[in-house]
Amino acid sequence: MDEYQEVNRVGVIGGGQLAWMMADGAEALNIELHVQTPSYEDPAVVIAHTTLIGEVDDATVTAQLAEHCDVITFENEFIDLSALRQLAEQIERQTDKRKAMFAPSLDALSPLLDKYDQRLYCDRLQLPSPPFTTLQSQADLPSLAEKVASIGLPLALKTRRHGYDGQGTFILKTLADVEATWKQLGYQPVLLEAFVEFEKELAIMVARTAAGEVAVYPVVETEQIDQVCRRVIAPARVDSAIAEKVRAIATTLITHLKFVGVLGIELFLTAQGKVTINEIAPRTHNSGHYTLDACVTSQFEQQLRAVSNRPLGSTDLTRAGAVMVNLLGTDSTTSDYQSKREALSKIPDAHVYWYGKKRSRPGRKMGHVTILTDTPNDDEAIAKAIKAVEDLWY
Repeated sequence: MDEYQEVNRVGVIGGGQLAWMMADGAEALNIELHVQTPSYEDPAVVIAHTTLIGEVDDATVTAQLAEHCDVITFENEFIDLSALRQLAEQIERQTDKRKAMFAPSLDALSPLLDKYDQRLYCDRLQLPSPPFTTLQSQADLPSLAEKVASIGLPLALKTRRHGYDGQGTFILKTLADVEATWKQLGYQPVLLEAFVEFEKELAIMVARTAAGEVAVYPVVETEQIDQVCRRVIAPARVDSAIAEKVRAIATTLITHLKFVGVLGIELFLTAQGKVTINEIAPRTHNSGHYTLDACVTSQFEQQLRAVSNRPLGSTDLTRAGAVMVNLLGTDSTTSDYQSKREALSKIPDAHVYWYGKKRSRPGRKMGHVTILTDTPNDDEAIAKAIKAVEDLWY
């Protein structure tokens, strides 16, 4: 397949809500979605043209997926990169001119799948990161105190792979806490980084095509509870200089990676106005869900545009602002929360998304609500929107 040829058959590794929310964009662009996912109960199964059941890191299933599509993209980063590299080599040897490609490329994904590798890559680009180091294995125990001292306390200990929604992240205040937590994790490779005393948490979505076209979304605020995103406020209540710093980081990162698709970046903002990268998500992201209703082009349609070699759409806001609230599971149940969802839908300017997951558990993302506002950075309107949703849900 030509690198810049427009295509209409897109494979997605992962069938959760991020793939499910590609449906409207796929329909608008006349794109077929073919999904690889572990279970027929996963949200994207209902919108997929074809579903292949298999774990997202099972490259043998991805090989079958490649037979259905022209390009393969990713809903999450829990993949087996080495196995996909072998598959890519097999695909490259095929004589079929319609052989599938990965977008983003595996080379672009490589420095983003491991949190320590993310830090090293950002350092090379001189992008702002907190002080950091790594613990590789139990052999590093004798140097643990020295490594912790080089970072300072408190610090954040993070598993290097497979952590999300706060899972695998620990804020630790003593050397003994660090040693005990690492032991509980089986002395697996971990990232140690300085704890950032932040005033706000920010995020930004950015997209790029293979031809190098870049589109940047508004900078947003995110608010976490128990290390899980609860709310997103768009645009962020920061001055233009801060917003420009964040946009510059996003553009630099996606351009140097030669990344094709949508990329999410979480950042910290300190009281002194310093911006520091927290984490990078090589895919669509929870902090961009507001774009479904508040932007000309949603992050999900933009992902499809980027990987299918279509021109990128406008990232402009269609209203003055928006507030997105995640609907997190509050207990372990198979309830569909129908009465609560109906009540939420009656809130003025509210758009309710329910992911169709069969089982709820505390903290699980079951859906979200976006409320559009007519006044930018209106603290009273933002607080009112949040209260309207959370009083009904929580």
